[in-house]
Amino acid sequence: MKSLYKSEIGQKEIINLYEQKIKDLDIDYNYKIINTEFGKTNIIVTGDSTKPPILLIHGSNGCAPIALETYPNLHEDFQVFAIDVLAQPNKSAETRLSMKDNSYGIWINDIINQLKLNNVTMAGFSFGGLIILKTLIQNEKNIKEVFLSAPAFIVNGNPLILLFRVFLPMKLYIKTQKVKYLENFLKTLFTEPDNFALKYLAKVFIQFRMDFTPVPVITKEEASQISTPITLFAAKKDIMFPGTKMINRANKIFPSLKKVVMLENSKHVQNRTDNYAIEKIILKN
Repeated sequence: MKSLYKSEIGQKEIINLYEQKIKDLDIDYNYKIINTEFGKTNIIVTGDSTKPPILLIHGSNGCAPIALETYPNLHEDFQVFAIDVLAQPNKSAETRLSMKDNSYGIWINDIINQLKLNNVTMAGFSFGGLIILKTLIQNEKNIKEVFLSAPAFIVNGNPLILLFRVFLPMKLYIKTQKVKYLENFLKTLFTEPDNFALKYLAKVFIQFRMDFTPVPVITKEEASQISTPITLFAAKKDIMFPGTKMINRANKIFPSLKKVVMLENSKHVQNRTDNYAIEKIILKN
């Protein structure tokens, strides 16, 4: 299989940033490797093993340390399992799964079974939301509750707006490597500046073969089968997965929707204030 990294040097640079991020978090953790049918999955484990488990799933072109930084206090009430998603710029295998079937659900449930976890809470951002919903569709018996922040797989934004404001700046950066195009990309999607995202994505966009497959949306039939309580955080200024559109559809299709929160001032990637508010709600449950 052809590597998703364009060069060994590029891979090393990305992993060095990954390791710097986990070091900067200054937390007690260990790595756990799970061998699934789709390949090796790297997990960062932190928190007390006697506490209930929570699985954190990061977004596209991300990694587990970013998820841990987003919700840094979950270890107070949970044992935290931050998963490096397959085929993303991190330490897991480069196996690219289909978004059209339940492969992602099979993969996560395999991890849960191998870890021997029950009553699992799950929290995910963006593409991580799609993975969580796929897990519930495939088999939700071990899942207690889920928290979805600006998730993929419920609605999609206007393709023309996305083309000009997201994909064009990304492609221009890849072609020219001029930082102004990357900064334009980040301003469109990030609520507040993020220096690590700037450094990390600068490498990822150039050195990693990204997946540009269109993101599907969950069917009404699939959503109606889910009985696990869902808390949904939608971002009003999100052009990827627009908040108002998302809440309207979620209210119609999810019978197990427990709580909906509109983040009024948030773009696709939340700021620290909103992440703290989300974390607080997770910790209350």
